[in-house]
Amino acid sequence: MPKILGLRIRNFSTLRDVTLGSLLAAKGTGELTPMTAVIGKNGSGKSTLFDAFGFLADCLKFGVEEACDMRNGFERIISQGVNEEAIAFEIYYKEKSGDLPITYEVSFALDTHNRPYVKNERFRQRRKGQYRGRPYSFLILESGRGVAWKGEYEGIADTAIQQSFDNNIDINQLNSLMRDESSEKEPIELEDNRKLGIATLGALKQHPRISSFRQFVEGWYLSYFTPDAARRLSLSGPQKHLNIHGDNLGNVVQYMERDHPKRLENILTDIAGKIPGIDRISTERMSDGRLLLKFNNKNFIDPFTTQQMSDGTLKVFAYLLLLSDPTPPPFICIEEPENGLYHKLLEILARQFREHVTDAKNKSQIFITTHQPYFVNALEPNEVWVLEKGEDGFSTIRRASEDPIVQGLVEEGLPLGSLWYSDYLEGGKIDAL
Repeated sequence: MPKILGLRIRNFSTLRDVTLGSLLAAKGTGELTPMTAVIGKNGSGKSTLFDAFGFLADCLKFGVEEACDMRNGFERIISQGVNEEAIAFEIYYKEKSGDLPITYEVSFALDTHNRPYVKNERFRQRRKGQYRGRPYSFLILESGRGVAWKGEYEGIADTAIQQSFDNNIDINQLNSLMRDESSEKEPIELEDNRKLGIATLGALKQHPRISSFRQFVEGWYLSYFTPDAARRLSLSGPQKHLNIHGDNLGNVVQYMERDHPKRLENILTDIAGKIPGIDRISTERMSDGRLLLKFNNKNFIDPFTTQQMSDGTLKVFAYLLLLSDPTPPPFICIEEPENGLYHKLLEILARQFREHVTDAKNKSQIFITTHQPYFVNALEPNEVWVLEKGEDGFSTIRRASEDPIVQGLVEEGLPLGSLWYSDYLEGGKIDAL
């Protein structure tokens, strides 16, 4: 399953230029861990970081213009004072363990009609056996025009690609420049430069690496779970995966009962044992074919339905059901899972997240934003990134393990969340020690 090793975001709202993990040209403090948490005060940029993933996923699904419109326009999401520049993302990832990493770069800007479009798009990867030197690009697009390599053939040297960008040459010149390269290259000209190239090329068998990345991004799960949505009685019909709002909770259970009945039975028993006060979770088929979830409280004879359960219980149930998916998402992003949860439930949830990412059968990567010390207590310094607002109004980020004092205190047995609660993860406090 693909894994993000690092990412860089530039000019996206308060994220003027932030890097997490390793990049091709900057190893930094090491790769992102299977479970990554970003902490920070209110207004530090946690929601913006969460939305950056959503923006990229929406660009793939709907196109860049609609993704911008969903956020009140390009001018509202580009960093203030950089209107002549572009919003840019760089994702450094592996398709599977043992593979050489691939770099995906994409940037967005306004055209001459003030419409957002995909300015540049590029994939880079070193050749097999090449562990040093410049990588080779197997997709290069500028304003929707460029070149791609079919199959597993190699691309053009990165220096030549950069020269083509610097000199603003057209597609015919680029083809001429690459006449000595692989014969499996093909010129690309997209009909609409407001659509990502990976949206089109990723649907073709001729481009397996691009297709793999497209499927990876399409598989991202960004949780916008709301308990009120989960309480709705959705229409009958099994659905394989929990959606971002959780309003198909019953449909997922219905699918599990139909296709994985024994697994569902084990899941419900397991989840019931993890939620305080719940003795048993069962289902009841209604006359119209829908499934009703029933929660048996240890102190009451009659069960409670989903509509009667607390927000916290519903959230924990939804997250644990998500983690029990037979084909879990490769990348799970959850913003502030602590909202509405008792701190003991947070500790349970943190343990379940860790068990999930360390389970060899899952291989999911979990990314969380939080401001709850109880949750951070369950994490290691290399799993935690501290987001702070600089004096210029833009966000900065650093890994908690970068500070030897913090690392040493945790090794001495002090919980990381307690250190954060006492301001020991804030830059000013550490500098003063």
